[in-house]
Parts: sequence; C-alpha cells; structure tokens
Amino acid sequence: MLLFRSGFLDNPPALLALVAALLVSYGVGIVFHEFSHAWSAYELGDDTAARQGRLSLRPSAHLDPLGLLSLFIVGLGWGRPTPVNNARLRYGPRHGGALVSFAGPASNFVVAAAFALPLRLGWVDGVTTFDNIADADGEQVIGLFIQTTVFINVILGFFNLIPLNPLDGASVVGGILPRAAAGPWFNFQRRYGTPVLATIVLISWLPIGLNPIGWVIGPFADELLQFLVAT
Repeated sequence: MLLFRSGFLDNPPALLALVAALLVSYGVGIVFHEFSHAWSAYELGDDTAARQGRLSLRPSAHLDPLGLLSLFIVGLGWGRPTPVNNARLRYGPRHGGALVSFAGPASNFVVAAAFALPLRLGWVDGVTTFDNIADADGEQVIGLFIQTTVFINVILGFFNLIPLNPLDGASVVGGILPRAAAGPWFNFQRRYGTPVLATIVLISWLPIGLNPIGWVIGPFADELLQFLVAT
C-alpha cells in the first residue's frame, strides 16, 4: 500500500500529509458530491433531499461510516445516497435526472480545481514522484497534501461518470440518449449495471495485470490533472 512505502516511513511529516490528504479529499469530495445532488434537485423543483436535511455541507448529513471505511480498506466507498424524486424535476425525469446526476461528479472537479490553485499559480512546489518522498522538504510536503487531494477528487469525478448503475454516469448517458434508446438503456442498467460494475472493480483489484477502470478513466484523469496543476 502507498502508506507503507519506505519513503513515507522515512519521512513522518510526508506520511501525515498523505493521511490528512486522504481524509480531507475523501471527506470533502463526498460531502460536496452529495450536497450538489441535493442542491441541483432543489433548484430543479424537488425538495425531497432538502426536507431530509441534505441541503447542507455538514459531513454528518452525507458521510456513510461504512462507505468511508471501505474507501480506506479497498479504495472504493460511498456516501449516503441523496434521495431524489425525478418525477418532480424540471425538464422531466430523464433530462432533469441527468442534470442532478452530473452535478455530483462536476462538484468533484470543482473541488480539485480549487485545491490545485496553489500549484497552478506556483505558490507551492509539488512532488513529482512518490519514490523520492523521503527527501521532500516542508513545502513539498504541503504540495503532497494538495496533489493527493486534487488527484483523488479527479478520480472520484471520473469514476462516478462511468455509465453503469449505481454510478451517476448511467443517468447522465440516459438523459443524453434519444428517447427510443433511453428505455432499453435504463432496462439494461436496472438488470445488469451493478453486476457489471462489480465485476470490473474486482478485475481491477486482482493482481492479474488487468485494470479496466484505469483504462476507462485514466486518460481523462491524466489530461485534467495536467491542466489543473500545470504551471
């Protein structure tokens, strides 16, 4: 695991920065993600989440303890699902639902962009590789914290855009497709979306040299990260 690489063990400040970045990035990323679902639904006419106290940035309103623990153990977790009544949404259940779904990943990209500003503006030096982290100075440790936060939120955003239930991408694609294709698409998602996603995640974690998730989101994540942190 990354936390136990020798470079981090030789540099306690860097190790603390990485742990702090994991906590902050996952916590902030999930809270803003679920809040954005609730806020966009409210703006589009559905107050279901608002009436349940989800139109808030309080971590307790959105974090799922089991989902957060799972993030640190297996690298995959979740927040408390935001309740949305698509039938009440402006623009209709399909298009309105797509907008509400897209708001979550979009918020992760906004969080990543905000944290990337010190690197983008050259105020803080980043860490080019984790292999030389033992030699990182104080400013680079801060850069490690920022880079990790940016990286995780970019990954969260693109991962949630994978078009498979229960991820947001399934609804986003369903809102873009022509009406005739949307019905079969949603039927497929209801029956096979979650099993297919679970299979892809399992294959990506097995030590067999295959990483379908990385193949799908890696190129997009790399391009956005380069844009966000380029000086």
